[in-house]
Amino acid sequence: MRDFIIIGAAQAGLSMAYYLKQLNKNFLILDKEEEIGASWLNRWDSLKLFTPTEFNHLAGMEFPARKGHYPNKYEVADYFKSYVKKFDFPVQLKTLVRKIEKVDEKFLVFTDNETFECKQVIVATGPFHIPYTPPCSKQIDQCVFQIHSNYYKNPSQLQEGAAMVVGAGDSGFQILDEVSKDGRTTYFSGDTDVKTLPQEILGKTLWWWFTKTGFLSFSKKSFIGKRISHSKQPVIGTDVKEILSRKNVIPVGRTNDAHEDKIETEKQTLTDVKNIVWATGYRPNFSWIEGLELDHEGYPKNNRGVSSIKGLYFIGLPWLHTRGSATLGGIKKDAEYLATQIKKQELEPVSV
Repeated sequence: MRDFIIIGAAQAGLSMAYYLKQLNKNFLILDKEEEIGASWLNRWDSLKLFTPTEFNHLAGMEFPARKGHYPNKYEVADYFKSYVKKFDFPVQLKTLVRKIEKVDEKFLVFTDNETFECKQVIVATGPFHIPYTPPCSKQIDQCVFQIHSNYYKNPSQLQEGAAMVVGAGDSGFQILDEVSKDGRTTYFSGDTDVKTLPQEILGKTLWWWFTKTGFLSFSKKSFIGKRISHSKQPVIGTDVKEILSRKNVIPVGRTNDAHEDKIETEKQTLTDVKNIVWATGYRPNFSWIEGLELDHEGYPKNNRGVSSIKGLYFIGLPWLHTRGSATLGGIKKDAEYLATQIKKQELEPVSV
């Protein structure tokens, strides 16, 4: 029986693997994908990190790029592959975990082909589980090509004709920028009154300022942390005003309803839309973990990753502890904390 099973082989799972190896634990990483880094490679082709190289280091190995460089998804995936190779982590790919159940003092981890037994489990599957599209998307005629940003790669996937991009987050505006560059009529459905931040201010990267001001270090339970976590997140590194000022980009407000080839928005009824990219986020799914308590947003109740089920831990959740928990370079602090808690629990006296 292994000491640990880690579920997920992206930055969260690999960060925990590093610290478990420091503790001389016997563990195995399970991942549903066919290769290390697939969670990044599956995103759109032009995706780049918002954070420069110096803020992307995982524990024990620096990101191999010059300072100030903003890595693309291929560089991130290669970094993960090199990380696994350097530390010789045991990884089993093409293994989708269907269920976790605790029986007595051990965990059973069920997959399609086998069931694993272990003493403790670390869930590192991140927050992006079920791509969400509004219910009205099902009422749209099949002649309109629809795709969620999770599956969007580049504009070549779209058919000829007008497109609509729905969603006012980082993904929505980056995809809007790309889709509208060829001059096609591109409707934008979402809030245009968004906060934006450049990647550099006064010759320093935005993340340098975030670090100096402590922005990434405020606990989610602190007064400032609560204000930040509940406020609308800014769009980083994308010139939203320039994109929205393009003649072929038409903001139409919220999408209210749809029927066949008619899209009802706040500002007008659209009848010429041939493509829709839904950059409308995700919904969490932890229903496969037996006995788990969830909060009102559907995420596991936990204290900095320590769940209410003894021996079950989480890492890679949004605002697990601070804003930095969601960053490539910041996740190592959460992993180190969990490793400390794991060590503490082992030192606790066993009640008879």
